[in-house]
Amino acid sequence: MVLLTEAHYNPPITYFWYAIRSESLMLERHENYIKQSYRNRCHVLTAQGVQPLSVPVIRGSSKNKTLISDIEIDYSQKWYNVHWRTIQAAYGRAPYFEFYSDYIREVYERQPKYLFQLNVELLRLYLKLLKLNKPLIFTEAYQSEHANNVLDLRNRLHPKIYPDNLHVKPYTQVFGKQFASELSIIDLLFTQGPASLAYLQ
Repeated sequence: MVLLTEAHYNPPITYFWYAIRSESLMLERHENYIKQSYRNRCHVLTAQGVQPLSVPVIRGSSKNKTLISDIEIDYSQKWYNVHWRTIQAAYGRAPYFEFYSDYIREVYERQPKYLFQLNVELLRLYLKLLKLNKPLIFTEAYQSEHANNVLDLRNRLHPKIYPDNLHVKPYTQVFGKQFASELSIIDLLFTQGPASLAYLQ
């Protein structure tokens, strides 16, 4: 089975639950950008609860029809500093923060120009850290329907319309007494390290 999704920013854990059950991963590179989705946001768990982190973007003259591959990141807002301070505050005491944080920070410090590029680089890194060896391919054109061997989850893994991480087993988190399921893969990696994959199986 081929898993088809849009490219997510620090993807939700549920994405990787589907990924380990797929033969290959396909990213939609010919869609139009949709705001308020995982394309430019993720969720982390802080002392104040679940907090969204959003990457500001520069949009063209068209409000609704900008190709995702043309969406540029707005670095004038210094969002990276805010994101990294939040991540450090949330996970600085997590067991595996020091083990993984430098790899993630290196991606940010390269300052990819495009949102799609940032998301792909982060996804490749997380697949490597999870030791999840899956071919990563890209759509060649936009198609509303695909073959039966394609699991099309485009716009279904969404912070507002799709219940996140229904399949993820609870694990020990840094904050909170009640398990928070709607989080980025970084929550699982920083707290569980090499055992992360076991929680997705």
